[in-house]
Amino acid sequence: MSIKDIRVFGDPVLTKKADEVKDFDKQIRNLVKDLTETMLEAPGVGLAAPQIGVSLRVFTYCVEEDKPGHLINPVLSLTNNSQEGDEGCLSVPGLAFNTKRSYGVIATGKNMYGEDIVIEGSELLARCIQHETDHLDGIIFNTQGGFDLVSKIYSSVASHPNVAILPVTIEEVIKPQLPPKTNNELRVAILGNLNHHK
Repeated sequence: MSIKDIRVFGDPVLTKKADEVKDFDKQIRNLVKDLTETMLEAPGVGLAAPQIGVSLRVFTYCVEEDKPGHLINPVLSLTNNSQEGDEGCLSVPGLAFNTKRSYGVIATGKNMYGEDIVIEGSELLARCIQHETDHLDGIIFNTQGGFDLVSKIYSSVASHPNVAILPVTIEEVIKPQLPPKTNNELRVAILGNLNHHK
């Protein structure tokens, strides 16, 4: 087990829908351990497998000190009431955006041994689970930021030491993944238009 490089905005793996886990073997258990170690070292409250370059539906979380957890092949049931607040992402270093999420969630899935588990949470835990599940669907931020959001992310990551800009426009960087939930709320994903250098 080891601490892995975290992929940043622009890496194509972040915009691909991750594959469902079918074999709950030693490789999956090692992946969960790598995700946990990398998340805690970052530090962050959540980390999805695509963020370390593995396109599988696995994420880890730790919203309470010294109580990390994980979920594989998550299926979410969301409450109707919502919350808003700043949300950051380890793949978009140094930035946070006001992001609307459901206030509560019931998440079902598997643990690293293939056993059924249920996670029920609200506030930060619910936000974290929704954020990490978005990563598994190739979505970086679910927000009302639109093109302004993309411009800020693009500018921030352009100065990151581990990426290099390709000659593209903002219009080429943004791609709607799902239809707008309302007239002013857009769910977006970022296309891979930066080179990731380890």
